[in-house]
Amino acid sequence: MAVRTILRMGHPVLARPSEPVTVFDTPALHGLVADLFDTMVANQGAGLAAPQIGVALRVVVFGVRVPQQDPERDEIPFTVLVNPVLEPQGTESDEAWEGCLSIPGMRGVVPRYTHLRYSAFDIRGVSIRGEATGFHARLAQHECDHLDGILYPYRIRDLRLFGFTDALSLQAPSES
Repeated sequence: MAVRTILRMGHPVLARPSEPVTVFDTPALHGLVADLFDTMVANQGAGLAAPQIGVALRVVVFGVRVPQQDPERDEIPFTVLVNPVLEPQGTESDEAWEGCLSIPGMRGVVPRYTHLRYSAFDIRGVSIRGEATGFHARLAQHECDHLDGILYPYRIRDLRLFGFTDALSLQAPSES
């Protein structure tokens, strides 16, 4: 429907928990999800949360198509999660570089669980459940953090591994 302006770190909507969606299958909710996807794709993102476009509701979208130049990357289906709840499966985690459309030009190494299950609703209010591992799990955690007012720099353990993309040596975290 429309490409919306993405709020940047420091905006108050990004710093507070979002409200749950209580009414499903409305034109407003359909429009919000369409705007989230349009904005995500236009900005070459892998995911986007409603607070990032100024809507303090618990809605996230994400998805990744595998580019021909990177056949090693897993495809992640385009997904809408309304009122998501994430449940880590075990304690295993890894650290990897992350970026965020609300913090353009910067990246940091963030620890995340490697395996999780999620429950949520779709846009019509139908309960859905899923499981995610690897980058898919990382992406779900990153987007759902936005719903609680958490941006990825808050999770960085070593601030030497945070900075402007064009100034960083993007070596693997274990090589630092």
